[in-house]
Amino acid sequence: MREEENKRSSQSSSVKRFFKKRWVFPAIYIASAALILTAVLWYQSSNSATDKYDYKSTDIAGKKNQEPAIEVSKTLENFKMPVENADAAVVKTKFYDFNGKTEDQEAALVFYNNTYQPNTGIDVTMKDDESFNVVAALSGTVTRVDEDAVLGNVIEVEHDKGIVTQYQSVKDIKIKVGDEVKQGQVLATAGQSLFNEKAGTHVHFEIRKDGIAVNPTNYFNKSLSTLQEAELSNDKASESVETPQMKEEQQKIEDPANSSDQETNVDEESSTSTKNTNS
Repeated sequence: MREEENKRSSQSSSVKRFFKKRWVFPAIYIASAALILTAVLWYQSSNSATDKYDYKSTDIAGKKNQEPAIEVSKTLENFKMPVENADAAVVKTKFYDFNGKTEDQEAALVFYNNTYQPNTGIDVTMKDDESFNVVAALSGTVTRVDEDAVLGNVIEVEHDKGIVTQYQSVKDIKIKVGDEVKQGQVLATAGQSLFNEKAGTHVHFEIRKDGIAVNPTNYFNKSLSTLQEAELSNDKASESVETPQMKEEQQKIEDPANSSDQETNVDEESSTSTKNTNS
């Protein structure tokens, strides 16, 4: 028993002597501080590595991506027929081509106000002659909505500076000036017009660049940039007629019936004059 007590007493005195040394406690403090500092630096380094990954920008299931979608440029769209069902559409009156064949030109004349006038667009109907929705041939901004008894109301959509499409002979108009419309969006319903009564229920469709009407069928399924790059000759300025009241300098063909009446009147006057002379 005494031996064990002596051992314990010896160990206790050794520990006491160790802690009585001046350098022990400073060494313990320095070691503790070093451990704490190391732990702090390790923690900060761990957080920095995690921040390199922007988990918020990842499209996580159940959360919407906040970045706005990039709108497809209108210059990449192709001109389409201004109807929902192009397969059922019929071009009743074609565009008047001043350089076309004579028979094609005759078929592209519209008789109004005792005058044959060149058609500055195409008149589209349906095979069943029923009414149909008129849609935007290309995305753009509505710049004109007019009530016109002769033309059967007019809608104009601008697609680029100087390039517009017109939709005449329409009713039940569903848009207004300033509206942004998408390609294929319903603008109105096909109607009738005094200018081309023969066409029945139809939409008169025009494509214009800088006020000059171009043949729509030449640009269907072609991009807006194609028309932007096209060079139009000045000799087709008469195609830019916007109303049926054409001016005297614009090309027009007189009604053959009127010419026949005038010839008959001349013959009657000549006959009367001859009779008076003989008598």
